[in-house]
Amino acid sequence: MPIDNVRRHMLLAGAASVLGAPAFAQGKPITIIVPYSPGGTADLSTRVIAQFAAPSVGSPMVVDNRTGGGGLIGWGLASRAAPDGNTLLTVELAYAIAAGLLPNMPFDPLKAFSQITTAVKVPHVLVVNPNVPAKTVQEFIALAKAQPGKLNYGSGGNGTNTHLAGELFKSVTGTDIVHVPYKGAGAVLADLMGNQVQALITAVPTALSHVRSGKLRALMVTGAERNALLPDVPSAKEAGIPAMDIDYWVGLGAPAGTPQPVVDRLGKAINAALAQPEARKKFAEMGLTVVGNTPEQATQFVNSEIQRWSAVIKQAGIKPE
Repeated sequence: MPIDNVRRHMLLAGAASVLGAPAFAQGKPITIIVPYSPGGTADLSTRVIAQFAAPSVGSPMVVDNRTGGGGLIGWGLASRAAPDGNTLLTVELAYAIAAGLLPNMPFDPLKAFSQITTAVKVPHVLVVNPNVPAKTVQEFIALAKAQPGKLNYGSGGNGTNTHLAGELFKSVTGTDIVHVPYKGAGAVLADLMGNQVQALITAVPTALSHVRSGKLRALMVTGAERNALLPDVPSAKEAGIPAMDIDYWVGLGAPAGTPQPVVDRLGKAINAALAQPEARKKFAEMGLTVVGNTPEQATQFVNSEIQRWSAVIKQAGIKPE
């Protein structure tokens, strides 16, 4: 075949592949729905993702906070959006918990979204008031077993990640520790430092400044490895509690029905942005570690988180308020 004909065939084939492949419109703004108020970890993480990913994606990325219903308003809005890649959702730990906690969600949490990536994660930390006579997690467990029902732990509210982390700890350690729910992280931290409650399991950034100031004592970080922000605090694996391998995580999803080539293209572009040293440094300053997995891996991870926390909710008998 003459060279000109070869070139012509290649150009025609390339044009056909572009025209035939469904894709979001480059240049058109992509809206990322965050189902929470500005300022929290999910919101701040999403804004950093948008900042670094927009050039890779080739479109501006706009964060849209849609609060209410503990996340239901934002989740529902995103689930009903056109599946064209121009509307995404911040999917995080609370979504997986709600899937097991709320029996009548207006959509199927396992099918409502195509996962794009699990972007970042951060472990939890078990902190106690300094007056608690336990310097290690083993001493805390021994203290709890010696006084069943006497110690308590606070949470940011019924069904929150801090509540479920506490219930998981009780289950895997065989301890009887009383749950005291609060309305938000600020309230429980204030009472923890005031010794109205004795313990809390929360994301590392939430407790970090109080640990560093000596107002709280850190006994263990969840996971298999120590955390760079708390290098002197043993991991759950070191403490002999490998089941406490839990993270707060933030990812992105698209409405179900979004063409897989669009999901894959978004995933590759976003993960390439997350791999930049500047992005990793920014997240590290926030206490977060970049994950950046594939759509398939993200789907498996989110589904496994839903199954995991549904089991904890069922075992603990937790009901929605």
